[in-house]
Amino acid sequence: MPTHVLGRSDTRVEAANGPVGSLGRYRARDGSYGADVAVDLDRPHAVLVVGKRGYGKSYTLGVLAEECARTPGVAPVVIDPLGALRGLGAWGRVVSNPAVCASAIPPQSWPELVGLDPTAPAGALVWQAAAAADTLSGMREHVERAEGEPGAKRAATNHLGLAQTWEVFSPTGLDAAALVADGVTVLDCAGLPPSARDAVTFAVARAVYEARVADDLDCLPWLFVDEAHVAFDGVAGAALETLLTRGRAPGVSLVCATQRPGALPPVAPSQADLLVAHRLTAESDVSALRACESTYVDGNLRERLPTERGEALVVDDCTESVHVVRVRERETEHRGASPRASSL
Repeated sequence: MPTHVLGRSDTRVEAANGPVGSLGRYRARDGSYGADVAVDLDRPHAVLVVGKRGYGKSYTLGVLAEECARTPGVAPVVIDPLGALRGLGAWGRVVSNPAVCASAIPPQSWPELVGLDPTAPAGALVWQAAAAADTLSGMREHVERAEGEPGAKRAATNHLGLAQTWEVFSPTGLDAAALVADGVTVLDCAGLPPSARDAVTFAVARAVYEARVADDLDCLPWLFVDEAHVAFDGVAGAALETLLTRGRAPGVSLVCATQRPGALPPVAPSQADLLVAHRLTAESDVSALRACESTYVDGNLRERLPTERGEALVVDDCTESVHVVRVRERETEHRGASPRASSL
């Protein structure tokens, strides 16, 4: 049987159509499996992978990252907040202590990043410091030299000091060229507090986007973000929304995975040209997918969501079609399963 390609108007697999990545096989209504299913990797895409815990969301994210890692001209970068995707490092590298430049975070975002009100004196002082200095140490020096209320200076100093303890800011932090080198790059953020992960995610998303806009990269980056509802809820949300709405023009793809699609902003499901939905049961999460219920969806998504682990309903906006797929096995180690007492 011929392989069907998702995300491409011409669904055939031919060299002239560019590279594809294997996703799995069709599942028929009687439970049997049919033709192979692949995903277009020649063009940029916005992909949303959803599913309740334990039904294959992070696993599918890893499958797509594997396919990108083996494809020339494509560079996968993975934000791993839980350590479940470290196994992908077998096809590239794992950065255990990711660091970014403080200047990668816009000055107006710094007060929120460190937990201050930007309209309050301490938050305004941090904003000014970020606009005046390119490094975190330079920001702290600016606050020390600034005139103003002692209480505001003390609060600004303390909050910037907390950011220093995250150890994610460095004048020689990761840039776009470093991120897309050596196959897949997994940024292991499992040990970082939420604000520190926010800083890394924002800086990485902004770096690959601006590098492609400036034509400084000779590859197409694919940014993978697990637990995306957390990232969208913080400072990183602005950078991710930029990739969703404007990333395809310069050639940057975004793949977001979440067990809580109901916590995502509406722009995420509405901008996704590929939706991969595993089992969902929460009413708020199922309702959030209504943005994907276009006229070509036969029936509603709620009724068609799979119930078995590893199976997914894929909505392909490019071909305006819906498919049920059994996701293929991972080739690298998957570390997303919870430990069991019986195995100890």
